[in-house]
Amino acid sequence: MTLIHTFMLGRLRCHALEGGIQRLDGGAMFGVVPKPLWERRAPPDARNRITLGLRCLLVEHPDGLVLIDTGLGNKEDAKFMEIYGVENAGRTGPSQLEDALAEAGYQPDDVRYVIDTHLHFDHAGGNTFVDPAGTVRLSFRNASYFVQSGDLEFARHANERTRASYLPHNYEPVAQAAKFRLLEGDGDVLPGISVRLIPGHVPFLQGVLLQSAGDTLFYLADLVPTRHHLALPWIMGYDVEPLRTLESKRALLRTATEEGWWLYFEHDPDVIMGRLGPAERGVELVDQVPSPSADHAA
Repeated sequence: MTLIHTFMLGRLRCHALEGGIQRLDGGAMFGVVPKPLWERRAPPDARNRITLGLRCLLVEHPDGLVLIDTGLGNKEDAKFMEIYGVENAGRTGPSQLEDALAEAGYQPDDVRYVIDTHLHFDHAGGNTFVDPAGTVRLSFRNASYFVQSGDLEFARHANERTRASYLPHNYEPVAQAAKFRLLEGDGDVLPGISVRLIPGHVPFLQGVLLQSAGDTLFYLADLVPTRHHLALPWIMGYDVEPLRTLESKRALLRTATEEGWWLYFEHDPDVIMGRLGPAERGVELVDQVPSPSADHAA
């Protein structure tokens, strides 16, 4: 199975990396949306779970390789993997993400910059890996890891609602190795690559904006996890501040529509990215780019 889709964004060569799949409860994924509406778009399994991708993005930047999010990694036990329906075993490395990276022609040591949109286990789990001896190590030992300082603090002060998503072995080894570069709000990471706060899912969620030679792509992370979440009211039950999600979506999608941005979906199992065009009722996704692993039903 092909694990990458390579494309040009202006002068930037980019690779969509398929890091595996997970399965989460459909009711939680669609919040207040009634099941008869969402199940037509994302059919659930017998346990009411829908299939979600674990898609990361590798950017060949003149200053070095940039990896946006790192998937789920290999550190969780069999019970965890079964509950969340994870399929991400690597053929030659710790997880499928490393297989996809190799298919693009690179190894983990080639990555110079990692951007964590936030530190939830399915976005930052691949920051580290457990080796055969049981030791947790950095996955990208030559890289600097960018994250919002507020998200790191939010992770370190998790409560009963958020604790299950923030697992210290995904981020504390990075902090202990002094590899984090902590960001404070919107700003540039490298020329043509910047981050924007898009709060709601968590207070310090950041999306990633790529711009090159007139082309623009926005990495949505969990603001709009799949194309089915483009409608403003379709907001995850997992979001800690859903009304802030609503306003973040409203502003981002308005700008993306006006300026013709590509929108990149991290969790959509079937569609990598697309742009918004006019429709009878508002906007619709056009110029869709299918995932190479789109045989997984959404």
